[in-house]
Amino acid sequence: MGKKRPDMNKMMQQVQQMQADMAKAQDELADETVEASAGGGMVKVTASGAGTITAVKIAPEAIDPDDPEMLEDLVFAAVNEALRNSNELQQSKLGGAMGDLGGLGGLGLPGT
Repeated sequence: MGKKRPDMNKMMQQVQQMQADMAKAQDELADETVEASAGGGMVKVTASGAGTITAVKIAPEAIDPDDPEMLEDLVFAAVNEALRNSNELQQSKLGGAMGDLGGLGGLGLPGT
């Protein structure tokens, strides 16, 4: 029974370290960017690592008044690709910050 208290302290330290690592990773993500393009580069979209679209560039030749659906499709494709790239960056950064949660299994949390 005397062992339970030190284990709880260790788990709390692990949780605090994980929270600090997550906060640092999220700060870093906000400063990183990913890019995506569609239509051979006619539409380019930039997103932050935090998943926010920060820029959309459209080449003049992509603007056809007789075919607005083509431009819509290009923007849609580029935005989705930029968000996918941002998500992959988040997973790579935040996944490492999560560390090994195996030591927290005794907390009775869902998934542990």
